[in-house]
Amino acid sequence: MSYAQQMLESLEKGEDQKAFSLFKKVQSFSSDEEKFSLAEQLYGLGFLEETQKLYQGLLEAFPEEGELRVLLAEVLVDMDKEEEAMLLLEQLNQADENYPRALLLLADLYQMQGLYEVSEQKLQAAKELLPDEPVIQFALAEFYSEQGRFLEAVRLYKELLAGGQEEIAGISIHQRLAEALSAGGAFEESLEFYEKALEGQLEINTLFGYAFTAFQAGFYQTAIAKFEELKALDPDYHSIYLYLAKAYEREEELEKSIEAAKEGLRHDEFHKELHFIAGKLSLKLGREEEAEQFLRSALALDPEFSEAALTLNKLFFHQERYEDVLEITELLKREGESDPQFLWDEAKALNELENYSQALTAYEEAYNFFKDHVHFLEEYGYFLMEEGKRQEARQIFRKLLQTDPANEEWLLLIERLSD
Repeated sequence: MSYAQQMLESLEKGEDQKAFSLFKKVQSFSSDEEKFSLAEQLYGLGFLEETQKLYQGLLEAFPEEGELRVLLAEVLVDMDKEEEAMLLLEQLNQADENYPRALLLLADLYQMQGLYEVSEQKLQAAKELLPDEPVIQFALAEFYSEQGRFLEAVRLYKELLAGGQEEIAGISIHQRLAEALSAGGAFEESLEFYEKALEGQLEINTLFGYAFTAFQAGFYQTAIAKFEELKALDPDYHSIYLYLAKAYEREEELEKSIEAAKEGLRHDEFHKELHFIAGKLSLKLGREEEAEQFLRSALALDPEFSEAALTLNKLFFHQERYEDVLEITELLKREGESDPQFLWDEAKALNELENYSQALTAYEEAYNFFKDHVHFLEEYGYFLMEEGKRQEARQIFRKLLQTDPANEEWLLLIERLSD
């Protein structure tokens, strides 16, 4: 039995000390073929340092062997020694048959460094050398997809399918094409390829992509069916529940919608969006106390969640709970929220609480953001009238007349304020 075989047998038995003692004998006495074979097996087992030593020794013995250079570079990448790997690959002779493989690896390394133009150049160079090589076409398609260049990615994925290539390295081309089409906004076209991908293999991420794309395309019944199918396969797939709730809501099935949201919260109680949609659905169903609980929970998870805060304020205005409105606006102020709607809410609440001086300050500040908002201007104008600020009110109603010159109510108000 060779030293290499003895080493592998020792590793299988967990006799690491003996194995590494045998490794030194492999380095000194084994043939180049045995070293190469052992390096492949050790790489598969995750012994990167030993693999590196073997490939390094072989490369020193055979410096013109391009395959050794590429294999060593792959090991160095796994060891987080990217610069050493790049130096090795850049030294490879362009006439070497392994040069396209080196270009692919270099493209990955440059992309990892954010040098996308250089990465693309390496991929294009590989494609020029082997224009019909599916692996290179796939790598270029993946690059374009990751860069958001979906039209180019779609073209290459379709070329692969046209050439009879439906899978590369265990990855479905139908799935990748479906994802690129969906990301590019071609939702309906992508559904066809999601279906083909799922015919080949029922995979939960692909199923979610299909359901989510159907939702984006407005096919809510299809989305519901696929989300429910996915839920039955994997109820812990947390991303299902928000969109399942939204799909049911679009179909006006509010009870099913809120049940989906609540089920999602049982799996992930810290999902602020699920708390928020559950709150909105509770409002639609007239369950105001429950709505407040959900909306407050959303805000507790994210104090800067302005949409939840604004929805809470609408509920509080409806319930005439003006102190609570001010509590929310103060919270958002402390968090640095800049949505001017909170200024308007503050002004209205202060006015209702008869704190007119502070209300005036808030209205004046809000005016800077809502000077073209008809409803705000009308409310502000009436407030100024009540405060005896006739000239300022007249200016506001004159501004309103620019939007509707024939509005008799505003014309009469201006006439009264001018007397």
